[in-house]
Amino acid sequence: MENSGRLFDCIGYQLTHFPKEDMLAAKENGNWGKYSTEIVQNLTDTLSAGLLQLGVSGNDMTAEGADKIGIISNNRPEWMVVDMAVQQIGAILVPVYPTTSHAEIAFILKDAAVKYMFVSNAEMLQKIRDVQEALPSLQRIYTFDTIENTNNWKEINLLATEESREAMLTLKKGIPTSHTATIIYTSGTTGTPKGVVLTHESIYANVRLSKESFPFEDRPDWRVLSFLPLNHVFERMVTYMYMYSGISIYYAESMDTIGDNLKEIKPNGFSTVPRLLEKVFEKIMNKGNELTGVKRRLFFWSVSIGGKYDNQIDGGWWYNLQLAIANKLVFSKWREALGGNVSFIVTGGAACQLKLLRIFNAAKIPVYEGYGPTENSPVISVNRKSTEGNKFGTVGPPLNGIEVKLADDGEILVSGPCLMAGYYKRPDLTAETIIDGWLHTGDVGVWDGGCIKITDRKKELFKTSGGKYVAPQPIENKFKESPFIEQIMVIGAEKKFVGALIVPSFSTLKQWLKDKNIPFTSNDEIVKHPAVLAHFKTIVDSYNDFFNHIEQVKKFALLPKEWSVDGGEMTPKLSLKRKVITEKYQDIIEEIYSQMK
Repeated sequence: MENSGRLFDCIGYQLTHFPKEDMLAAKENGNWGKYSTEIVQNLTDTLSAGLLQLGVSGNDMTAEGADKIGIISNNRPEWMVVDMAVQQIGAILVPVYPTTSHAEIAFILKDAAVKYMFVSNAEMLQKIRDVQEALPSLQRIYTFDTIENTNNWKEINLLATEESREAMLTLKKGIPTSHTATIIYTSGTTGTPKGVVLTHESIYANVRLSKESFPFEDRPDWRVLSFLPLNHVFERMVTYMYMYSGISIYYAESMDTIGDNLKEIKPNGFSTVPRLLEKVFEKIMNKGNELTGVKRRLFFWSVSIGGKYDNQIDGGWWYNLQLAIANKLVFSKWREALGGNVSFIVTGGAACQLKLLRIFNAAKIPVYEGYGPTENSPVISVNRKSTEGNKFGTVGPPLNGIEVKLADDGEILVSGPCLMAGYYKRPDLTAETIIDGWLHTGDVGVWDGGCIKITDRKKELFKTSGGKYVAPQPIENKFKESPFIEQIMVIGAEKKFVGALIVPSFSTLKQWLKDKNIPFTSNDEIVKHPAVLAHFKTIVDSYNDFFNHIEQVKKFALLPKEWSVDGGEMTPKLSLKRKVITEKYQDIIEEIYSQMK
């Protein structure tokens, strides 16, 4: 890769260095439809020429002046074709999460003055139509799926002429690396969405530095599975990195089909968030619980051995022999379930449980934890493929070429070529966030050797009424190691003690109830059952031993329903929306504190 470039140059780069039959692939009518590098180039150029005929333009080539094109869709080849076609003519792509609420969609599309909208299917089409009256700038909606009485995206290709193709090629050559490539609105856990303005050079620098630091070799023989939403800059950045590395990208049909798709395409890797790894581990453990006799004992013995694994310390010949046996008899089946070829899994977006990192890596399923906000395009640090740069429980060393320092209060500050240009139309917020060239991330951390260890979100630290500060994330991550705890949110701001809202792992809990011959009907009944409450009291007490008196959970409430994006309790990155959860369960929280003497 060159030291600087534009994101859409990845197609030409791949065409020159490793043209392939399956640059992109997706399931179409039950079969994997493959898009060669040449086809992707032609589709992209034709769409760019058609968009020019529609009057789409970079205008004065500023973030405010260039036309904005919106997209709300699941991951599919069309997503990336639209992305690069828009970039090539100087317009700016504004992606929206498919799970975004109507109010936020209306805000984002109005704030960015989106001119044309691309949507995947009938459901997304309806979402945009529901708010269309409030969007005077929106001229037309185009769908990827064929839907009656709607404009299909292929119509734009038919508008392309020889003249518009020539104009497109001229424009494409002249797009500066300093031009805005995309505006990504971050919903965050509170407040109004903020539009993060990212240029070609900032994302390209992140691609180049991530590729060099990890490192990501050129591997035209590799394929990856993509399922994290492309609306998120992490999946988008790694997509460009895959393209510049000659790696084929296969799009999962949906979150529900990931297991089947892994077995079908046998990928060499993928990126994910810890929540999905937790789900994978839970499925594995549920299957283990179904075993009996010797097989069951062998399974749980292997998990126990894996849980002690540390890549930094040689466990000695006896431990290594046991691990080799566990790998041959048990973990080999885990690897097969992921397709048998996984060389890397990169996780980010939230803290990954230490237990999961130990067990997956012990099982020769390499999981590398990384970190970075949208405002840094996004990666700040990542654990390396080398042993010395890979420390469980940290987010690895900073990328080569990126500077990191800690403020007096432990806040992680970052400087370098990947910083955003600012928040769209919000110079006030930009000035609060980037000070003297340093991005203030809002995350609190410490150095662990040369690696960064994140301890909490600055805004999530809370003070009890006794004036003591509590960091909820380390407590939550530790408690989630229990197979009985699916989700947990630690509470206690301005209260006398720390409490918690807990969503049990109902699959594990129901098996426990069956083993104890305790009848049950519904989740609502389960969370109130005296035996269940007593069991959770024992679990909570055992995990409290890991924390000092102030941090220990004194009271808790069990909730009958899992928190989700659709329920509004989680962000699309699957982080807790603490404010929303607090408001939603205000009565239960008040009960927790009123019961305590």
